[in-house]
Amino acid sequence: METYQDEAISITPRDVQFDWDDLSLHYIEGQPIATHITNVMHITLPEGERAMVQALSDALPLVNDDRLRDEMIGFIGQEEIHSTSHEDLHDHLDRQGLDTGPIVRKLEWLVDRAFNRPNLRGRARHAWLCERLALSAALEHYTAVMGQWVLDADALDGAVHPVMLDLIRWHGAEEVEHRNVAFDAYMYVDGGYFRRARTGVMASFLLLGIFAWATAHLYRNDPTRGEQRFWPFQLVDGIRKGLIPSGAHFFTEIPTYLRRDFHPSQMGPLDKALRYLAQSPAAQAAAAH
Repeated sequence: METYQDEAISITPRDVQFDWDDLSLHYIEGQPIATHITNVMHITLPEGERAMVQALSDALPLVNDDRLRDEMIGFIGQEEIHSTSHEDLHDHLDRQGLDTGPIVRKLEWLVDRAFNRPNLRGRARHAWLCERLALSAALEHYTAVMGQWVLDADALDGAVHPVMLDLIRWHGAEEVEHRNVAFDAYMYVDGGYFRRARTGVMASFLLLGIFAWATAHLYRNDPTRGEQRFWPFQLVDGIRKGLIPSGAHFFTEIPTYLRRDFHPSQMGPLDKALRYLAQSPAAQAAAAH
């Protein structure tokens, strides 16, 4: 595919360094619900990324294409750093009373028991690997869409704590940068359209359910909940101000992903993502040490 060939870039893990000492409970000023929706990302992504790293690692021995192997190795390295960067926030959120433990434990169970299933052997093991790769490709499509949204959301400037804004934009930019990799790994190992379509729909509703459940948990545990506006008003206000996406992506991206000729490289240029990665304060701080 010509558009894909134009994106022959090196996928390289970047060290980052974040300081959370002065991060407030509601780091999107005046927006508790918008803050908690962003917190869901910090809590859920490490387990999701661990699952995808394992899926692509298991697929590596099956891939003989040198370019794809290099991209998969770079993808694995980036996702491992993403996972660690978000996990570092868990203790901080817990100290503020949000109690992330129940969410993390349920997601750990989902990944270890339902996703990885290490006891499978032979044809069943290969078939389940294809399922994991297909689901990883679908989930990565959504992370790339959200990554582009974060890069384009000018309303976040000045409204979000600057270190937090750097975290979500650095992460979003790398999701855009490596948006092809999980999809191409699935297409190389299996490539079946029905499996891709089925897991694409599953990923949409799985993500929507997890975000709704985890946001509700954080809202219930927010020590300032009694002082806040009714949560639907907060949600509408955050969307109206451009501080959180509307959630329509969970549905509007399904037809896009279900096109038979779909490829992530069709999503648009990488320029903004690569420019941000070149100037991210966290990446620059880590490089200086």
